[in-house]
Amino acid sequence: MPALATGAGHEPGLYELLAALPSQLQPHVSCPEDNTFLQNMFGERSLHSLIKIHECLQHYEESKPTPALDNTAALAHELSEELEGKPANGEIKELLKLLAKPHVKSLLMVHDMVALKSYDPELPPLPDDLDDDEDSVKIIRLVKNKEPLGATIIRDDHTGAILVARIMRGGAADRSGLIHVGDELKEVNGIPVDDKKPEEIIRILAQSQGAITFKVVPAMKAETPTKEPKMFLKALFDFDPKEDKAIPCKEAGLAFKKGSILQIMSQDDATWWQAKLEGDANPRAGLIPSKQFQERRFAQRQPVATLPFQRTSSKRSLLQVAPQTRIPNSVSLDDVTVEFAEEIEEDAEYSSGFHLAGFRRSFRLSKRDKKKTNKSMYECKKSDMYDMADVPTYEEVAPYRRQSGARHRLVVLVGPTGVGLSELQRKLLISDPQHFSVTVAHTSRSKRSQESDGVEYHFISKSLFETDIYNNKFIEYGEYKGNYYGTSFDSIRSILSRNKVCLLDVQPHTIKHLRTAELKPFVVFVKPPSLERLQETRKNARTLSGKEDKGSTKPYTEEDFQEMLSTAQSMENQYGHLFDKVIVNDDLSAAFSELRLALRKVEMETHWVPVSWTHS
Repeated sequence: MPALATGAGHEPGLYELLAALPSQLQPHVSCPEDNTFLQNMFGERSLHSLIKIHECLQHYEESKPTPALDNTAALAHELSEELEGKPANGEIKELLKLLAKPHVKSLLMVHDMVALKSYDPELPPLPDDLDDDEDSVKIIRLVKNKEPLGATIIRDDHTGAILVARIMRGGAADRSGLIHVGDELKEVNGIPVDDKKPEEIIRILAQSQGAITFKVVPAMKAETPTKEPKMFLKALFDFDPKEDKAIPCKEAGLAFKKGSILQIMSQDDATWWQAKLEGDANPRAGLIPSKQFQERRFAQRQPVATLPFQRTSSKRSLLQVAPQTRIPNSVSLDDVTVEFAEEIEEDAEYSSGFHLAGFRRSFRLSKRDKKKTNKSMYECKKSDMYDMADVPTYEEVAPYRRQSGARHRLVVLVGPTGVGLSELQRKLLISDPQHFSVTVAHTSRSKRSQESDGVEYHFISKSLFETDIYNNKFIEYGEYKGNYYGTSFDSIRSILSRNKVCLLDVQPHTIKHLRTAELKPFVVFVKPPSLERLQETRKNARTLSGKEDKGSTKPYTEEDFQEMLSTAQSMENQYGHLFDKVIVNDDLSAAFSELRLALRKVEMETHWVPVSWTHS
């Protein structure tokens, strides 16, 4: 490898470092082929030349050079004209040939543009054949690049005129400030448009390159620009403008997914708002259906299917809704009996040496034989809140970050029976019992000898329980064998007031009653994996038999797995817009790690929450 010279007093640069690299790397390279490769690569002359050029340009930039001339192109032209009159010898011919080369001319032109810092495009002169009588006509010239112009046009049914129907916020037309809604389009690039359809005009625009000239008659009333306050909405449904037959211009539509955050740019049109995806670098807005319009469309569709009935399949079970049953703010369920799981699995009582007092008991429903029908009741707190579960469109949101010392957000877990909610709760409690906690249920039954108030249950009288029901103090409650059982709001507040994270698993229809500025719930939906993975991972698991002999268990069946999957799908279809995080419990350890990371981010990072939560 040739020796590389360096200047005296010169700091070692990339060029010198490149020369020294092969010898410094050689002790670390054991394979002869690798050593040969490195020698050849670092000895490549083209690489050395590039590094040398880089250093020269770097030193030149450090000297802060200023251009000696900013009219080199004009001087070259003048020189060429002057040399044309001189006797043609070899050197003059060679110079004229060089100055006539297109790339030399382009190089000199670019030099002058940089020297003058003149980067704006030059528009061609206006046409000189304008009609003097057309006082109200505007000639507008825009430079078109790959970006759409951001305007839609329509034909007036009465006059046949082509009018600007909409200006997309942030688009090229909007940024120019020259085109307004209601302007009548007369010509595009000198082509009259009176007899053309809007689709034909769009085709002309699509085929045009560079500067585009419009002749327009301004609207009678000038559009007054209004600065709307920033509004952000969380989309609660998927939208694809290409599949929407009602959108006035599919190309102007903005596609988004459920959970996307949209910044609303304009609500001038009551049917089609203008919005852009939050964080998107593209300044141009797109069309989305307005809240009112989308609500009307959803209302015309078939009602959302309610959750299918799910048999009791484990001691940690969820309240499920019987077929054809819909739960409003309060309802009585016939032909369904509420069973209360008073016993906790033994490994839930004691884990890692500490007592999991108050580990949440869950309601479950089991169908009874028609001849043994018992009338039972399930209630939850009444709410005047708009029921987004019926018509999910958009929800106004704002960024929120928990401040140091502020109460933690309530963590709500939902999922079908058997998916592993209890196991995930238990792992969280074991991982940090000083940080996580669960609620203790209330009951009106008598305390047993081995029980302590506030540990197994909060024991209160039946009259007090009924008073609390009347005052909407329970998130959910039920009656079994003449005794009430329920989970109260105060039990959540008690945990949060101790600066702990409250873990709560409920039925998904209860979520809307927990979505308050006080609790700020973070909702995690735990869903099962595929049927094949369920058969593989739960082949040794067992579930309650559902028979009268309590404590009897049986292996999971194919029907149990199908039921779990269908219930999960129903939950996600009907309430998915209320879920902040979805975790597939394929592997318990992986699901727990994902859940723990998500909860850590909730405490440390900024999240989008309903705007009402940030105003309290």
